[in-house]
Amino acid sequence: MDAVYTKRDLRRYREKSQLCLDALAWMLAEDCFCAGPEQMGLELELNLIDENVDPAMANQTVLKHIDDPAFQAELGQHNIEVNVAPRPLAGDEALELERELRAVLNTADDAARAAGVGLVMIGILPTLRSDHFDRRWMSPQSRYALLNKQILAARSEDLELDMEGVPLAGGHAERLRCSADSVLPESGCTSVQLHLQVASDGFAAHWNAAQALAGVQVAVAANSPFLLGRALWHETRIPLFQQATDTRSPELRNQGVRPRVWFGERWITSIFDLFEENVRYFAPLLLQTQDEDPLAVLATGCAPLLSELRLHNSTIWRWNRPVYDVANGVPHLRIENRVLPAGPTVIDVLANAAFFFGATRGLTELEVPVWSQMSFHVAQDNLYAGARLGMDAYLYWPGIGWVRSDELVLRTLLPLAHDGLRSCGMSDAARERYLAVIEQRCAARRTGASWQRATVQTLTAQGADRPAALAGMLRGYLEHMHSNQPVHAWPQPQPALHL
Repeated sequence: MDAVYTKRDLRRYREKSQLCLDALAWMLAEDCFCAGPEQMGLELELNLIDENVDPAMANQTVLKHIDDPAFQAELGQHNIEVNVAPRPLAGDEALELERELRAVLNTADDAARAAGVGLVMIGILPTLRSDHFDRRWMSPQSRYALLNKQILAARSEDLELDMEGVPLAGGHAERLRCSADSVLPESGCTSVQLHLQVASDGFAAHWNAAQALAGVQVAVAANSPFLLGRALWHETRIPLFQQATDTRSPELRNQGVRPRVWFGERWITSIFDLFEENVRYFAPLLLQTQDEDPLAVLATGCAPLLSELRLHNSTIWRWNRPVYDVANGVPHLRIENRVLPAGPTVIDVLANAAFFFGATRGLTELEVPVWSQMSFHVAQDNLYAGARLGMDAYLYWPGIGWVRSDELVLRTLLPLAHDGLRSCGMSDAARERYLAVIEQRCAARRTGASWQRATVQTLTAQGADRPAALAGMLRGYLEHMHSNQPVHAWPQPQPALHL
């Protein structure tokens, strides 16, 4: 798509966005939204690799072999995504979700192998090189090309990546500085996106709780320690995603202009606050408008699509994104939690999900909300500390002060998550299966990131250079990933160097 937008397009888009906001405000005032039990959903992004564990630029071929609409292309040709249908949080639904996810991934892996490639769940593929970010490796979907064009046009210069890492044991801090002439570095970020559907009157409390939890989530689930050969943050996805989609020039950053990958800047009282901020603060990137008059649709008793508002929202990457959607003619609201990396295993993914759903619900049920005792900027600082240092991060929590992330989970948040999942009606079997993984991971103090870092150090000590160590680590990672043993149970890294 080689769209050329005019001043009239921009004016029309802004007018339609304001109409959508007006319709949303009316719907919130009249409580027009689905008020059923909480629903959970999940999106999982995957990497494709060849026989050398390098990125395989083959998503179009693999998707033809899979032949399942649940699977879609992502930004880079080495990425695909699977969407799992939403379901209630109650009962044994989480156990069924795990079975379904394992089944669809096994089917996809068989299809990928038939195409001569493999699948890996990991936050950042450690064998990525800078040449994999050449724009010829962008997936052919027109939306990606247009988004790339608009982001680079807004910047008027190449994207810059600049990150200083956490030293490996006995080493020094490594630095990554490079530029890119496309947004393809963002394809290095592969995540799990958790969807939590809630009633409109409970949205603000759930979103505030999710924001308060973000730093803890990423600290105990980090799985992205290497990028372009460097040992960087435990969860390098966090700075990579922000820098790879940054429409701001250095001067605008210095002025404090908000990034499009955004934590936010305040606690909210309504989902309306977030959509209104989107329209007020961020210039539109994609200006497609529809003929729908949302207020006229409401007057007929139907739910409007609010297409312009939703499109704009899709180009602002909040770590907890608000979502308005319509299913079977009924509108609903949900939180899209975006802080977590993919992997390491299916059971780890489900454990991370259960912890998020349970702790979020548990926090909303406290007599005194944590967000009334904690500044929003401290919650943001927690996110960056957790992403940088993983379980070594000290995070601030009301009533406790500064505490290491694993201790915070074990002492405070895990019991809260158990209470929250009970309130949601999750079965004891499901609740205990998944939260036990979080408990044991924190007790062992091992995440996917810490396992990767330790393995690379072991291989380096055996004489491997960094590329060989990363490839050897990834081969060991793949073996354990397919075992579905949670990462805390993976053996101490002693993989062979037969590459």
